[in-house]
Amino acid sequence: MKIQNIELFTVPPRWLFLKMTTDEGITGWGEATLEGHTGPVEAVVKEMAGYFIGKPTDRIEDLWQALYRSGFYRGGPVLMSAISGIDQALWDIRGKQLGQPVYQLLGGLVREKLKVYVWVGGNRGTTAGEDAAARVKAGYRAVKMNATANLEWIDSGAKLDETAARVQAVREAVGPEVGIAVDFHGRVHKGMAKALARTLDPFKLLFIEEPVLPENNEALAAIQQHTSTPIATGERMYTRWGFKKLLEQGAADIIQPDLSHAGGIWEVRKIAAMAEAYDVAVAPHCPLGPIAFAACLQLDFCTPNAFIQESSLGIHYNISADLLDYLADPTIFAFEAGYVKPPSGPGLGIELNEEKIRAAKAAGDWHRPSWRNEDGALAEW
Repeated sequence: MKIQNIELFTVPPRWLFLKMTTDEGITGWGEATLEGHTGPVEAVVKEMAGYFIGKPTDRIEDLWQALYRSGFYRGGPVLMSAISGIDQALWDIRGKQLGQPVYQLLGGLVREKLKVYVWVGGNRGTTAGEDAAARVKAGYRAVKMNATANLEWIDSGAKLDETAARVQAVREAVGPEVGIAVDFHGRVHKGMAKALARTLDPFKLLFIEEPVLPENNEALAAIQQHTSTPIATGERMYTRWGFKKLLEQGAADIIQPDLSHAGGIWEVRKIAAMAEAYDVAVAPHCPLGPIAFAACLQLDFCTPNAFIQESSLGIHYNISADLLDYLADPTIFAFEAGYVKPPSGPGLGIELNEEKIRAAKAAGDWHRPSWRNEDGALAEW
């Protein structure tokens, strides 16, 4: 069976879907979403199509190696997001060809259900506690929130108190049994990250995420000395080579590779195996669409050190469409008591509403907000 055709669909709110068709009529779907850079990823996929059209669909490893290594310049978000979407579609086809979920092709189930966390609130405001209470009432057992709005390189204690008050409101709203993760979003510089991590320590958080930008990961060891809370990072890191130094440094307790950015299902499974050797947990990053989420679940259910999965259902980015909107069967991700069960269908385990995808108005490229501090200097978002 060979790859015959590929189509790309840019759909609201900010997702890029990829449909791969074989000469035997089997189709596979992938998600090559790269938030804010849809056009470049589309161009790379079309460029790569000149190589992979006509190739056998069952040579997933060989195709991955060829797409990655054939270029003199390798890695990075654009190239790897293109490869990620292609990889997901190939696994979807392979699973459908064999009549098995992808996780069965990668070693089989290691768990019967998986905890899911959802977002509460955005970057500012005082409703995080109310939002968290509503999520818990709906059955979820873990939530995540942003830590701060924009911060100066060195900022005031008042900003730390503001964050602490928001986290305290969430903790009081959900009680001690519910996990709370706090995302620093890479917008906090090292000097403030140490202080903020220590300030939040009493709330017994599930983890703090991206306390510094990934290009400053050497600072994680210093931050680690100021908190007992597990440290998570990795959503803006690509391939196993990108994670190698982080794991060797031993300053991250949880890695968060994104299956639509880091290289796809097979590459992230390799990254997870590396992390297991360093006693590091995996929590795939996924504020994206249904195909990316389905790919994450296939990985999670065959990966021993995966412990929780991010869901974009109701996230503040999903204004014009939400996680379930393009599924033929929206009940396929049946969240029960904060957990999701393994999809039983072949491939990625989902069926998409292709008619709705084709009818969707092409989304304009999403752009990250531009923040500036009081003195006019650009702030990290």
